[in-house]
Amino acid sequence: MQIITFKNTWKRFKRGRKLLLKEVLLNVFSRDTSDYFWALKNVSFNVNKGETVGIIGENGSGKSTILKLIAGVMGPDKGKVDILGRVSPLIELGAGFHPELSGRENVFLNGTILGMKKDEIEEKFDQIVEFAELKDFIDTPIKHYSSGMYMRLGFSIAVHNNPDILFVDEILSVGDERFQKKSFAKMNEFKKRNATIIFVSHNLEAVETFCDRAIILNNGALTNDGKSSKIIKIYKDMLLKDP
Repeated sequence: MQIITFKNTWKRFKRGRKLLLKEVLLNVFSRDTSDYFWALKNVSFNVNKGETVGIIGENGSGKSTILKLIAGVMGPDKGKVDILGRVSPLIELGAGFHPELSGRENVFLNGTILGMKKDEIEEKFDQIVEFAELKDFIDTPIKHYSSGMYMRLGFSIAVHNNPDILFVDEILSVGDERFQKKSFAKMNEFKKRNATIIFVSHNLEAVETFCDRAIILNNGALTNDGKSSKIIKIYKDMLLKDP
């Protein structure tokens, strides 16, 4: 069963640069598209239920854009993106947190943003706090949290969302080494439960070990798709040819 479908998908963004007053005035009367660039170019692929797919590529290749399209935080400019099931994004951990609110209040705020109902959050609250290792600080405003505490809470909320689709952007950088191992073990639990996982990482060994399949993005285009061990070898060869 196909749970994620990209069909001839294009996404563009405007380059961030400060315009001169003359350029601003000219843009009012023209449709100049020279400041736009295509982050994704005619990308097509499917992901089946229960697959674990790694996405690799250089910075700026379009990896995070794909995750944001799956999350539904933006739409394609051309083509289609179809998603079936509840999505739990681990792109920007703690996105939607309010610094003046306590950890407790932010669990309910962030859980709601991720689509959880109030009674569901209440039921899982103790598990979320225990996993995040924040029992002694859960009623502290999160503006006083360290970056590691902040990320642990964001990760814990997201993985207790019982998603059909879990996607992860460099989650191995969360917290210290011990918590990273704990996070990876949690992801393996989802894999055993037949959840669909999209894993973006520069850690090629982790992609090869954890993912059944991998795809390579290069300058916004999908260039290779197949068994992770084969794709990692192709990507390493590409890096050697283009130092």
